[in-house]
Amino acid sequence: MKAIEVPEIDGAYLFVPTPHADERGFFCRTFDADVVRSVGLDPGAFLQDSVSRSVRGVLRGLHLRAGAGEAKLVRCSHGRIFDVVVDLRPGSPTYRTVASFELSGETQVTLYIPAGCAHGFQALTETADTSYRIDRPHDPAEDVTIAFDDPELAIPWPLPVTSMSQRDREAPTLDEALKRMER
Repeated sequence: MKAIEVPEIDGAYLFVPTPHADERGFFCRTFDADVVRSVGLDPGAFLQDSVSRSVRGVLRGLHLRAGAGEAKLVRCSHGRIFDVVVDLRPGSPTYRTVASFELSGETQVTLYIPAGCAHGFQALTETADTSYRIDRPHDPAEDVTIAFDDPELAIPWPLPVTSMSQRDREAPTLDEALKRMER
């Protein structure tokens, strides 16, 4: 496994495993504390693992946490997703930058998203399972959602949206969400 810095988002990394394939399928390590530590992250900081299953066209996000934020390791364990990160850390050199990735069960690449960045994804396959490793317990009072179609972000979602939560459908624009976070 190797760590690759994401140039568009300061402090973000892709962790690329080395799959071992044979006639049975493949095996690969999806988390390696030594590799995580090698880029200055604390592997023991991740407290919660979660998984979501989505069908083709489902869009989840854009989500982030107010307060101290929340760092995540995100991996598509089955299927394919179009994954998006938006840097919303005011002091960051990549503030308001958008980066997108295709994550898939074939590659098992994991994306590290620093605290203070918004995250969302769209399922590209009939079934897409997305695994999350999060560094803080969830506090619904800190949930922030930003409109997936905010014109300032101009995210090129690859498919028409087939389904999304009511919260995501009613999400404010980026500027409105940032103003709410300042309160």
